Amino acid sequence: MADSQQLLGSRQAGPSGSPFDLSDDAMFQRWRRWKLSDYPRSIDALCVDIADPRALSDVERKRLLHICAKTNSVLYRLADPIAADKAAVRALGEQLGLRRMDGHLCADDDRMSTLRAMPAGSRKEGYIPYTDRPLNWHTDGYYNAPAQRISAMLLHCVADAASGGENAVLDHELVYLFLRDENPDYVRALMQADAMTIPANIENGVEIRAERTGPVFSVDPATGALHMRYTARKRNVVWKSDDATLAAVEFLERLINDESPFIFRHRLRPGEGLISNNALHNRSGFRDDRRGGKVRLIYRARYYDRVCSAERAAG
Repeated sequence: MADSQQLLGSRQAGPSGSPFDLSDDAMFQRWRRWKLSDYPRSIDALCVDIADPRALSDVERKRLLHICAKTNSVLYRLADPIAADKAAVRALGEQLGLRRMDGHLCADDDRMSTLRAMPAGSRKEGYIPYTDRPLNWHTDGYYNAPAQRISAMLLHCVADAASGGENAVLDHELVYLFLRDENPDYVRALMQADAMTIPANIENGVEIRAERTGPVFSVDPATGALHMRYTARKRNVVWKSDDATLAAVEFLERLINDESPFIFRHRLRPGEGLISNNALHNRSGFRDDRRGGKVRLIYRARYYDRVCSAERAAG
């Protein structure tokens, strides 16, 4: 069976000749067989132990890349839970081809975000990632402009909460696969250029971010890789009102809210992290115990790059 890079086609191939081309069912079926064959069914199968995040061994790097090529997400666990500062997290990403970091509205000066529950009244407290409230299913940067498309993200746990804060992740390629199995018109609808609109972000009468309209699924013309742009939020999202799009969204909502064995759930502990090609993910609510010293702290990096192939990582 061909590997994932062969099935995705060459960098120059673009959507044509890829498994995500709706006109090429033979290619899709070949990729579908590969995708579902020996797909992991436990969170433990996604985890890689790492001795030094600043200097991955060949075995560690290849294992990380191999798992991510199959599932679009991989967990890591550091031998020393307190060994990673922001520089170490950045170095870990760079060894996997993640270099172009997104500097968004709430990012720190180094373009990485420090995620923790902010006190009431702070500016960041208005954004759910900076609260202890649950985060619904989404992909990162669904409100970004096309030139700032988020292709990968990294979450590193410095400290966990007293309770809660569990992440769930679902491979967006599997979501595409199940939608196409059910009805190819669902995929066709979600690939429309005007499928999903995120209204402008306006604070105190000032437009912080313009309205964004675009597809849910798109294919990178340079790599042939599938990208997903999605939020399960009911507010501040406008779906195209044609029957095909609304039916596709309804099926997608049922899919992600099902107790699927392909949804992996894990509560990050100190020294653990999640690296993902921006697969669908969510987070449960959590509770800090400031008096007891249990305050959740996560470093988050968003990238315009995808996790690279083993060949590119070696180069």
